[in-house]
Amino acid sequence: MLEIGEDSAKITGSVPSGKVMVDGLGIGDVGSIVLKDRQHLAQDGLIIVVLAINGATGEIVSGPEIISRGFVYVRESENLMEDMKKSLKRELEKLEKEHITDWAVIKLTVKDALKDFLLKKNKRNPMVLPIILEV
Repeated sequence: MLEIGEDSAKITGSVPSGKVMVDGLGIGDVGSIVLKDRQHLAQDGLIIVVLAINGATGEIVSGPEIISRGFVYVRESENLMEDMKKSLKRELEKLEKEHITDWAVIKLTVKDALKDFLLKKNKRNPMVLPIILEV
């Protein structure tokens, strides 16, 4: 701190300082995790996987449906989208055979299977968001 008078100026102490993130709405309310997620989305995009399962049996009722944002242009990558669906169906069939109905296990399997597939296929790592509906 600098204290300035009529005839003098002297250093009188210090104040804490550091980086402050401003996103247009608030100041300092955006944490590092949020910024990391934003950077990940900007670099690699997002894939949403929607599927419906029978809560009692664990059987897949519909899906998986895949929605892509910022990852690939879907109309030019139909083969990739179909390959992703096929890969996910194989993994989900394994869970069905083992009668696994736990949502956490299904979500983790979807995430891991899709991330592994895409890293091998096109060396990208989009954020994967599984949405599981129980019917």
